[in-house]
Amino acid sequence: MFRLRMIVIATTIGLAACSQQPNNAEKTPAPTTSVAPATAGSTAAVADIASNPFYAASTLPFQTTPFDKITDADYAPAFDEGMKQHLAEIQKIANNPDAPTFENTFVAMEKSGAMLHRVMAAFGAVTGANTDDTLQKVQETVAPKLAAHEDAIYLDGKLFKRVETIYNQRDTLKLDPESKRLVEVVYRNFVHAGAKLSDADKAKLKDLNKEESTLSAAFTNKLLAATKDAAVVIDDKAKLAGLSDAEIAAAAQAAKDRKLDGKYVLTLQNTTQQPELQDLDNRDTRKALFEASWNRAEHGDANDTRKTIERIAQIRAEQAKLLGYPNYAAWKLDDQMAKTPETAMAFMDKLAPAAVARAKREAGDIQAQIDKDQKALKQPSFKLEPWDWNYYAEQVRKAKYDLDENQIKPYFELDNVLQNGVFYAANQLYGLTFKERHDIPVYQPDVRVFEVFDKDGTSMALFYCDYFKRDNKGGGAWMSNLVDQSKLLGTKPVIYNVANFAKPAAGQPALLSFDDVTTMFHEFGHALHGMFADSQYPTLSGTSTARDFVEFPSQFNEHWATNPKVFANYAKNYKTGAPMPQALVDKMKKAGKFNSGYNMTELVAAALLDMNWHMLGADAPLQDADQFEAAALKKDHIDLSYVPPRYRSSYFQHIWGNGYAAGYYAYLWTEMLADDAFIGFKEHGGMTRENGDRFRAMVLSRGNTEELAKMYKDWRGKDPSIEPMLENRGLKDGSKN
Repeated sequence: MFRLRMIVIATTIGLAACSQQPNNAEKTPAPTTSVAPATAGSTAAVADIASNPFYAASTLPFQTTPFDKITDADYAPAFDEGMKQHLAEIQKIANNPDAPTFENTFVAMEKSGAMLHRVMAAFGAVTGANTDDTLQKVQETVAPKLAAHEDAIYLDGKLFKRVETIYNQRDTLKLDPESKRLVEVVYRNFVHAGAKLSDADKAKLKDLNKEESTLSAAFTNKLLAATKDAAVVIDDKAKLAGLSDAEIAAAAQAAKDRKLDGKYVLTLQNTTQQPELQDLDNRDTRKALFEASWNRAEHGDANDTRKTIERIAQIRAEQAKLLGYPNYAAWKLDDQMAKTPETAMAFMDKLAPAAVARAKREAGDIQAQIDKDQKALKQPSFKLEPWDWNYYAEQVRKAKYDLDENQIKPYFELDNVLQNGVFYAANQLYGLTFKERHDIPVYQPDVRVFEVFDKDGTSMALFYCDYFKRDNKGGGAWMSNLVDQSKLLGTKPVIYNVANFAKPAAGQPALLSFDDVTTMFHEFGHALHGMFADSQYPTLSGTSTARDFVEFPSQFNEHWATNPKVFANYAKNYKTGAPMPQALVDKMKKAGKFNSGYNMTELVAAALLDMNWHMLGADAPLQDADQFEAAALKKDHIDLSYVPPRYRSSYFQHIWGNGYAAGYYAYLWTEMLADDAFIGFKEHGGMTRENGDRFRAMVLSRGNTEELAKMYKDWRGKDPSIEPMLENRGLKDGSKN
């Protein structure tokens, strides 16, 4: 199992494209054991590494992680031992006196590092979704060690010589297509990591990699703390006017959790805009919440991230120069579908003008609504600001489409959406069925586990879901694996989805916005990509694809949230069980592209920010984060005062801590693939098992076993078109709804 994965919050974070964003929620989860804090006595208990819970393969179903046996104190020694074992296995391969063969080099590498991968998978899960001070310290300590470990492998001259020998012989070795693909991918990974550098340049690169990994881990932990500290404390309930009783109760509970009885706390999600801004009547409260979000990591204190990201950007430019590229984006995109940053920028240039133009039209409608409301109140009007957009956009939506978000939420109870929406769609398309298990230990009591059965009844995967927001959980939503699928290793996939939906007060249902519903479908699209993995080699399995492909299955799966058959199966009133009235369904459909200019503009702005940071050359001076951000947005003509980027540089976790550096454009690129793919489904009958089985066989099961552009074209019958995306997102000329 040679594939190395950096310790980040998650492999995949989404739902970037959404504007914001249980058995019954009040049902008590099965008894579980969450990760215990380290204690003085536990250190001695793990001194004998053989007793470490990561030392041997798990005996649980699917070899899943035994969270009930793991303490915080187990991780550091497990990392050290895992790296030690892995390096010994790699050195044995590199020093093998026999001539290199595919079996004694590539297959041997695929089988290596089992213990390290066990601890990395578990650690990635808990540090992303259930971290604490001890785990954060381990994270910052282990990050440079892992960077050095990766360098020790990729920059090993003897090992690379064996890899290169097989690569040069690949056309004469009679390898099957997947084995040949493995040779090409692994060779490219070595070259991309610096295997062909001189010894002196390798030494420089190692130092840069170590510093970058240390700073990246520090950024993640600073941001988590900054986001928690930036929560807005409200003393007067009247200032929360507009929020529902359930939302106010949740804010009161959040205050109690912080020992602030009698107050109310509005916690922050990772994006710039916050869900409560849509409903808060008090403009001062809205402004305070927005500014808390906007400035969360810019207070000049220990959690200020600006100096950290400025140095990370500089390091990455220096890494790229050593590796022979003009900038980090050029290096990063070399093995992606887009291939070059210029291609990615040209793609976004097709989106930005239409998005901005539509956002300006939307702003006009919103300003008119502000003027109308203020006139009715006999108050002077005011200029639209970012903290006003969602509130007055909701007023415009009510007026224009007679649609109120609060009318919709009672029809989207979380467990019903999961069971009768997300799971139902997977059953209709692919024949999957799901059974909840209460005997699998988890890392936090809110986590639920389902066993997944294939269309023939065969047990095929485990699926964990962890949907509620916590102060010790990273922002956003994501999917990753606890166990990777591999026929070589005899392992089946163990997948988890994480989100940050507001947890209801005790006894209340978990009611979702439609954006939240879409998030569930999105992340489960990633889960399907992992569950259907059918590869021989772990390096090529499941979601181990290019960034600008990996979001395609997830964004494609979003489309089933609005499929009439699926929607009717889950959109039911949580009190009565009655389906959503057709008149309300029609209103939702009519308003489907509402606010699309805003949504696309904030997303494109963030993607352009990312690309601008990573197109800096090594000769560029150290940047001032605030000045750089303002200049970049102005240069790209996307600096609308009332549409801030979805992520500001200082809290852009995707690019500084989660592996999406020079890759955030992937959400846009894969929207193009997803919208084009959905047209392909519709052309062949829509939601049918035949279509689902074909998509599974030709795309979802294939991982990275062939060139991704070819994979898509073979399935679709043609190259993707941007036209369905422009139409679906309301960006075509003349699109007024």
